Amino acid sequence: MITQLTQKVLILILMLLATPISAGDYRIETVASGLEHPWSLAFLPDGRMLVTERAGRLRVIENGQLLAAPVEGVPDSLVRKQGGLLEVLPHPDFERHPYLFLTQSVGAPRANATRLIRGRLKANTLTDVEILFEAAPRRSRPLHYGGRMTFLEDGTLVLGLGDGYDHREDAQRLDSHTGTIVRLNPEDGSVPTDNPFVDRDDALPEIYSYGHRNVQGLVWDAQTGILWSHEHGPRGGDELNIIEPGANYGWPAATHGIDYSGAIISPHTSLPGMEDPVHQWTPSIAPAGMTLYRGDRFPQWQGSLFVTSLVEHHVRRLTLDGVQVVDEEILFEEVGERIRDVRTGPDGALYLLTDKADGRVLRVDAPPAR
Repeated sequence: MITQLTQKVLILILMLLATPISAGDYRIETVASGLEHPWSLAFLPDGRMLVTERAGRLRVIENGQLLAAPVEGVPDSLVRKQGGLLEVLPHPDFERHPYLFLTQSVGAPRANATRLIRGRLKANTLTDVEILFEAAPRRSRPLHYGGRMTFLEDGTLVLGLGDGYDHREDAQRLDSHTGTIVRLNPEDGSVPTDNPFVDRDDALPEIYSYGHRNVQGLVWDAQTGILWSHEHGPRGGDELNIIEPGANYGWPAATHGIDYSGAIISPHTSLPGMEDPVHQWTPSIAPAGMTLYRGDRFPQWQGSLFVTSLVEHHVRRLTLDGVQVVDEEILFEEVGERIRDVRTGPDGALYLLTDKADGRVLRVDAPPAR
């Protein structure tokens, strides 16, 4: 039985956990600089860090130093507007299977697509490169590629895609990868037999969910079995979603946003048969990277989602109660730069990427003990 004293203690603990954190409760240090629009960050078991530059290069940070030479053997990307080299994701059992999964834009400015490749990392070279997937059809503008990835508990890989900007109506079609999340077997890019549309002749079998605008964050929470995703809206209507296989997330039939011209995209913010966002941002914050914090450096952040904001130049910490967002805190405004990615490091610190021509890798750590 919970006593009155126990209840008071629990309430006090919850109040302490809910107290906004101040800059004095963490410190930010620069790990590396001189990166050209860094897009994605990943960690290897031996302590190395990998960073993609949208300009098409994969870089290595070793023993705290950015190696001068990029990784060799990375195929060329279409580097145009939002396109280039995007996500890097190591195999979950990298020590036994030293593969990297990379997303990139390919093709020509008027005929381009998001591509997923896999290669084996040997020293500072990517070898045995294979194309596992390319979104179809190709699109006419180099915008809205998606590109974020994560592994699910069963070892399959999910990849978020965009609507190509000018092709938003196609996000409601199942015969196009436009505006979808796809699920693949990482060994060869084949389709898992339990994908939701494998038995439909009118649907592409890779599709896991659809009705997305431009997926920019994907996180699998092994503790809860939830796949979190966020995506850019237009003017307003950035969304945080929980992804279910086969579900339709509404774009552009239902949205909280309006067009950049001010025109109404849809009169509906919700429609039957379509999933509503768990949380939405209007006006837009332009969410980019996302991580679920399970580290030990910041106990008060346990179980929080962190979402970077390109527009606001900060990070949002979302406090969760199950599948609900119950609080939102703005952090790291002092960085003063577009923040493209946020990751939880194996050391329990948070790592940030700043998106500019002279971009940085930043480490957010607890202050030293006094």
